[in-house]
Amino acid sequence: MKVDRLASGRLRIVVLGYVVRGPLGGMVWSNLQYLMGLARLGHDVYFVEDSDDYPSCYDPIRDTVDVDPSYVLDFSRDAFERIGFGGRWAYHDSHTSRWRGPCADRALDICAGAELLLNLCGANPLRPWLMEIPVRALVDEDPAFTQIRHLTEPGARERALLHTAFFSFGENIGHAGCAVPDDGLPWRPTRQPVALDVLPVTPGRPAGKFTTVMLWDSYAAPEYRGVRYGMKSDSFAPYLDLPERAGRVFELAVGSPSAPCTLLRQKGWTVCDPRGPTRDPWTYQRYVEASKGEFAVAKHGYVISRSGWFSERSVTYLASGRPVLLQDTGFSRWLRTGAGVIPFNTPAEAVAGIGEIDGAYDRHCRAAREIAEEYFDARKVLPALIACAMESVSWVG
Repeated sequence: MKVDRLASGRLRIVVLGYVVRGPLGGMVWSNLQYLMGLARLGHDVYFVEDSDDYPSCYDPIRDTVDVDPSYVLDFSRDAFERIGFGGRWAYHDSHTSRWRGPCADRALDICAGAELLLNLCGANPLRPWLMEIPVRALVDEDPAFTQIRHLTEPGARERALLHTAFFSFGENIGHAGCAVPDDGLPWRPTRQPVALDVLPVTPGRPAGKFTTVMLWDSYAAPEYRGVRYGMKSDSFAPYLDLPERAGRVFELAVGSPSAPCTLLRQKGWTVCDPRGPTRDPWTYQRYVEASKGEFAVAKHGYVISRSGWFSERSVTYLASGRPVLLQDTGFSRWLRTGAGVIPFNTPAEAVAGIGEIDGAYDRHCRAAREIAEEYFDARKVLPALIACAMESVSWVG
């Protein structure tokens, strides 16, 4: 059966992601794009997630992280059903040694029969049943930080080496000027795919707000060889006065307890609880559609390493026909900018970018969608990823 599928080009693909444990619209939406994109290419696709061996289930209602999957399983059941994957997912709860979800009773057979595994963000451990899949691709969505973990945490590197192919959103890795630490793995570039048919263009909002959804601090900032790789909190300080300087309304759906919400409001930012916009993928999409465009800084580590990282969140804005004004991580090296995407490196450039978008808003909205179609269409991104991954090992029938 595997040989027949390989000959036809229709593969069984197991996608490992972060949906069940992290029921928040943005990250979930980016994972679902892989599933929908692969299915539209004709592949036999299943989603599998593992609880891992530590408390990892986030319940936004109780605002707790523990081992109870009650909320997240209900959330996942609805999300997968709405994209046509209601019968194509399973969750392994290592705390109870129990499989959950509609494929619980055949998850091991599904994995045994798969040709390709995509481990998004490396968010899942590779259990023995996953090691039976001959092609195992690690997709790094956190460049510089991923490589530093591999260089400083032996266990992280050992887990990475269980894969056969390595892809990164750090598109500049290996190019001059990119300072992502070299962990010795053969990283190849990839980017967030988007199923364009489920992200329709809606009329622009010229009187709307520039918005974004962000974490102020994602985790402790690492240091490697004397260089500190900071979070968005480290990038934001020069832009605190932007609302006053630009004379525009900016809204931050900002999470993490360390976020200085009072200071941000004093500086003219509108601040909201991100659990509203990110309640599910569809509230997230409506939040993007209600925006004029996106203004966002990047993690300090992405910026100083010139990794070339581009946010999956920003891809959603682009696909919806919303221009984005983004701190440059080096993505201007490979991505067409100037209309639809405006990069900035200083507050003065950010203010100028707002003026550019305001001065030709309709043109920037059209260009945003065009860039999504040119660079992030799942029909382009995923075949390239699959071809490269399958070449990483020699198939033995």
